[in-house]
Amino acid sequence: MASAIAGVYFHFSEIMQLLINVLALSSFIVSGAIVGSGYYIYSNKEAIIDTVKAQVMAEVTGGLMPDIPALGGADLPIAGDSVVPGGVMAAPASIPTIPSFN
Repeated sequence: MASAIAGVYFHFSEIMQLLINVLALSSFIVSGAIVGSGYYIYSNKEAIIDTVKAQVMAEVTGGLMPDIPALGGADLPIAGDSVVPGGVMAAPASIPTIPSFN
């Protein structure tokens, strides 16, 4: 009876040792992947930033350019009555000043 219990305990400890080894190996692989990807991003950060900037600018200008009318020619008023509806220009607003308490 004692040998059967000892055999079960020995078998259980082998399974537990195998499980612990698998967990340790997978932890090492994940840690290595995190360190490797961090190094890759750090060493290529300028290229990554430039790529993202180019993509953002392409999206922004692609989204805005169709909505902006052609500048110049007859579309752009230069001076005269066509600048302000009704031909009457309002007086420019005064610039606010900071009061002095002297």
